[in-house]
Amino acid sequence: MGDLVAHRKLVIAAGVVLVVVITALGVLQLRPEDTAEPVAAARIPPTALEVTGAFMAAFTSGRTTEAAALTDDAATAATQLAAVWQSLAPTSVTANRNTLVESAEQRFTLTWELGPGRTWSYESALRLVEDGEWRVHWEPALVHPKLTAGHNLALRDQAGQAAVLDRDGTPLLEWTATGATAVAPAAAPVLLPGMGRVVGTGAWYVALTDGAGKDVAVLHGTRTEALTSTVSRPVQQAAQAAVDAQDLATTVVAIQPSTGDLLAVAQNSTAGNGPVALQGLYPPGSTFKVATATALLEAGANVNTTVPCPGSTTVDRRTIRNADFELGDVPLRTAFAQSCNTSFAMAAADLPLDALPSAADQLGLGADFVIPGIDTEIGGVPQAADVVQQVENSIGQGQVQVSPFGLALMSATVADGSAVTPRLWPTLPTEVTTGYEAPRPGVTGALRTMMREVVTSGRATELADLGRVHGKTGTAETADSAHGWFTGFRDDLAFAVLVEDAGSSSTAVAVTRTFLTGLG
Repeated sequence: MGDLVAHRKLVIAAGVVLVVVITALGVLQLRPEDTAEPVAAARIPPTALEVTGAFMAAFTSGRTTEAAALTDDAATAATQLAAVWQSLAPTSVTANRNTLVESAEQRFTLTWELGPGRTWSYESALRLVEDGEWRVHWEPALVHPKLTAGHNLALRDQAGQAAVLDRDGTPLLEWTATGATAVAPAAAPVLLPGMGRVVGTGAWYVALTDGAGKDVAVLHGTRTEALTSTVSRPVQQAAQAAVDAQDLATTVVAIQPSTGDLLAVAQNSTAGNGPVALQGLYPPGSTFKVATATALLEAGANVNTTVPCPGSTTVDRRTIRNADFELGDVPLRTAFAQSCNTSFAMAAADLPLDALPSAADQLGLGADFVIPGIDTEIGGVPQAADVVQQVENSIGQGQVQVSPFGLALMSATVADGSAVTPRLWPTLPTEVTTGYEAPRPGVTGALRTMMREVVTSGRATELADLGRVHGKTGTAETADSAHGWFTGFRDDLAFAVLVEDAGSSSTAVAVTRTFLTGLG
């Protein structure tokens, strides 16, 4: 019985071997002269389409050695294919052939998935050569049309690199996998969203590299260099600290008069999430007397022109009052420094109805700009319909509306003596939609004299020890309260400060002191 079992096992084993042989050799034929002895038919070589398919299947699966074996230069192909896969490290690769015809040239589209949201797709081609059977002719260009011997493809991830710098080269935004994000601690929070929109979301690209691994060309995406902004971190930090110290909604905008550079935009959490420092429109109160004074100077007055300053006055049917004071007859410069409402109301009543809008336009309050990344509103001064309306406008009430940004621009214009074009980027120009011409030098010189006197002997003497500060206070009445303003300049720094519902300008002057003291 044991021999019988052994004999059966031998027969089965022989059958297995025969199956293997048949499988390996393919179709068998019987020789005519000896039908008992089969011989193998000639092997049918794969077609060009089949070789292309096999190569693509191996290549897109990362089996680079197997793909290289199907080429006419296996060693070279294996080295370069492995290098490409190692440097790109794709999550998947697909190849779609554009045509399925038997041809020595096969065109296809390669799509690389290089991580979440990182897809790279392009057209390429390979050529087949026949030497007994088809093989893929090896040339680096079949991987990418611009790839050559001695070069490679590389995925460059810019995560962690600076996306936006301040004017001194300190990073404000840096690249992450999902785009530009504020560095910690965040500076210029009002401006950061707009900056992010300007630089976009690109934080990666595919490069063609040389033998040393250095970029030769960008094949996909954008190699993004850090973009420098006009923001000054020291000015921004001082402005932010000043507004954050207040419970009331408070904003500060600072501009460099000589360049138009936007140095700082700060507002505290009470001011809300919207960019009110750039877009919020408010009655400017007595800060608008800078424009009214411009109109008076253009009409022939000078800083020493005598004007009356009674405690109250009625023009037509509108009664104007001062803040519980009267000065009698004083020079215009004194009326300006002490913010005498009655002086300016009475003088404005004698001006043409287009005088205030014209003066405001010369100070930039009628201008309009498109600054890449941010939207701004300056304000406006419509022409009064009658004298009563003009009187109200002359002291920054009535129809006059301005933003903190607009008042900072006004002060910058006085400081520089010429029209100022605000900008956030030295290399990205601001579009001037509506431009303006500054007042003549004699007028701006007189305005500087009066604004300086506000600090030396007027309503803002609290700032007298902080250098050559020029400015104008303002209290703007609202339905329920009054906003406090201060706008001015020191050297090459112009600014505007707004404290909502402060009741008077004194809080805005205090914020200005904190701001300027923080600058040293």
